[in-house]
Amino acid sequence: MNSVHCITEVPGGYRHRVEVRAHTLHADVSVAGGGEDSAPSAHDYFDVSLAVCQAHTAVWFAKKNGMALERVEAHVDRDDTEERKGRYKLLVRLVFHGALSDEDKKRLYAAAARCPVSKLMTTSEVVVETAPPDGA
Repeated sequence: MNSVHCITEVPGGYRHRVEVRAHTLHADVSVAGGGEDSAPSAHDYFDVSLAVCQAHTAVWFAKKNGMALERVEAHVDRDDTEERKGRYKLLVRLVFHGALSDEDKKRLYAAAARCPVSKLMTTSEVVVETAPPDGA
């Protein structure tokens, strides 16, 4: 089981320290939301997970298929204007660098669109349970 630990840094504040294995990240909310905008928000990390997964999937696919992919740029634009109505739209724009044919790029776009996080976001039933820690 993979665990994430999220701890408030200052009592009453929105900024949190997030620990994932040996990595430390931070999260905050925007100034308009009452925070300091000192770190990405939870929504930002959601969007980041898709960008990273699509980029990693493209690299994996290129290596598996002997493609000359040198690097990937993934840009995500969020439209959350209808989030409260159940619609959260993410537009991912990918740029592939390297000596790639049009057919290579087409295959890379298709592979990236099927990345595990994209599938998780769009086709999986995600069960979230909120409870106190064991023994509390």
